Formats: sequence, structure tokens, C-alpha cells
Amino acid sequence: MLKRLTFLGLSAALAANTLMADRISGAGATFPAPVYYDWAYAYHKATGNEVNYQSIGSGGGIKQVSMRIVDFGASDKPLKPKKLDRKRLYQFPAVIGSIVVVYNLPGIKDMQLKLENKDVADIYLGKIKYWDDKAIAEDNPGLKLPHKKIVVVHRSDGSGTTFNFSYYLAHVNDDWANNVGIGKALDWPVGIGGKGNEGVSNLVKQTPYSIGYVEYAYKLKNNFKAATLQTKSGKWVTPTLENFKAAAKYASWGPKNHFYQVLALQPGDNSYPIVAGTFILLPREKTERNKKVTAFFDWAFKNGDAAAKKLGYIPLPASTKEKIRKYWKMHGIAPDQ
Repeated sequence: MLKRLTFLGLSAALAANTLMADRISGAGATFPAPVYYDWAYAYHKATGNEVNYQSIGSGGGIKQVSMRIVDFGASDKPLKPKKLDRKRLYQFPAVIGSIVVVYNLPGIKDMQLKLENKDVADIYLGKIKYWDDKAIAEDNPGLKLPHKKIVVVHRSDGSGTTFNFSYYLAHVNDDWANNVGIGKALDWPVGIGGKGNEGVSNLVKQTPYSIGYVEYAYKLKNNFKAATLQTKSGKWVTPTLENFKAAAKYASWGPKNHFYQVLALQPGDNSYPIVAGTFILLPREKTERNKKVTAFFDWAFKNGDAAAKKLGYIPLPASTKEKIRKYWKMHGIAPDQ
């Protein structure tokens, strides 16, 4: 991975010279970073064109593209049409991922631990402090839960992963909604912070009896154990690709509102509750640069589905990809043929 990151030119020197060279630069969400790295590597091999992506968090991506520092920003928090107009940005989804609640709990296997949605929020509120708390024990009668304090791990940076996770928490727990709310950066009631999905992953890995939230690709990469949660209607649902797809099928993105939609807590008996799209942001005035960006994502839409699936993401449906291509044409930023 280190070799790949170096190849992609993540140094400040290359980023500063991006506009002078025939390469495109992007920055933002850590959530989709593994698949963007993979796509960029394959795209360079296939076309000779370079993509320089910096995994700095959604907040950083929005800021950098708003300041016109990079060619494209990446955010797991979709921006509403009014904000896009104010910042003069276009927006479209690139891939779908899922956020899983991971735990470092000796003796408990992957997906063996059940956590009610409201209890996940209570853990992050600091109301549930120990692993053998009655609220957890009642849903896990066959498990030997230790009387150990739960070490809560969260993001320390502006994060689209946090936006989607807090959106989920606010819709399953009134105390969270009233006292913490939804956002990319929060005033966390308890816990320790890590930068990016990578930082949270490292803290959970190093800290026994910890709990955290990361994109599913980071679960696979780190061989984490993840909790079984609940559907919107309260049925137990495991964090698997099939259950992610069951939720993702309810996406109803369209070009009229620049594809704005939050996918958490979709209906259905098998819909995993924390599925999220991740989005690309483009400066409206940079038509020629935007064509180079859309050429990369058009290539990825045609050639990158297998890589996305292998990494644990859900490729966009063909119908959504066609809507995105029409959106590009509508705004004059479709790639040159």
C-alpha cells in the first residue's frame, strides 16, 4: 500500500504542481479511499493518465475544492443544492459503502455480538459504560461479556463517515438527536479520537475492549469483528454485502437535486442500517478540467466494478451511472470522446 500511495503522488510537491501537469488531483473522504487508490492505479496502467488522491476527510475535501486547490473534492456527506449553488459546485455519487460498528472484544467472534441501534447511541453517549451492561447482556444471553469498561473510539476530523454515523444515531435515539445531533464534526460526549478511517482503525486494533465505526473496507483490511445491528423496523441484520445491497437498492438519486440523498435506515427486512453513498464535487467554472475528472470516473464506472466489490463496496447501478452521464452532458462536462 505504501508503494501505491507513493505512486499516486500524495506528496505536497506533486499536489502543488498538479494543474501544470496532465494529471488530475482530488482530496477528501477516507471512506472511499481504498477503491479510489485501486481505480487510479488501474486507470494509469490502462491510459497513462494519473490521478493524485489525498485521503484527508470529507471536511478537508469540501474545503479544498471550494477553495479551488484540487480538481475534485470527495465527500461522504452530500451537499444540499443550495449549498452547491453557493459554492458553485457540481455533485454526483461515485460508489456505495457501508459503515460498520467494530469491536476489539477478546473471546467474541465476528458478528456474534448483537447491539440494538439505540444502545449503540447510548454507548457513544457514555450512558452504557461496561460491556456486561444489562442492555447489552439481554440481547446476548449466550455470550460471556466481560465487566470491562468500553473504550469509545470516534473520528477527530471533519468526516462524512461521522455525518452518516451520527445521522443513524440521531434517528434511533432521541437523546442523541437532542443533545449531540448530526454533523461532520461533533462535540463527542465520551471517547478518544482518530484521524480518518485509518486512525480509528489503528486505535481499535491497539486498544482491547474498544468500539469504533469504520467503512466496511477497513473492516476487511484489518480483519475486524463487527456487530450485528438492527434494520429500521428492528430486525437483527448482519454486516454483509448482501444486506448492504438490500439497503442500497432504495437509492433514488437524480440529477435535478444534484443526486442529494442520505441512504441510512432504508426500509426492508434485510436492509443494513448504515449504508452511505460517497460523492464527487467539481468546480462549475472549470469545464476542461472537469472533463478530465469525468473521464476518470467514466472509466471507473465501466471497468472498476470488480475492484469495488472485492474491496467491500457496492458499485452504482447501471441506471444511476446513466443518470450521471446525462448530468455531465447537461452541464457540458462529459468526457471528450
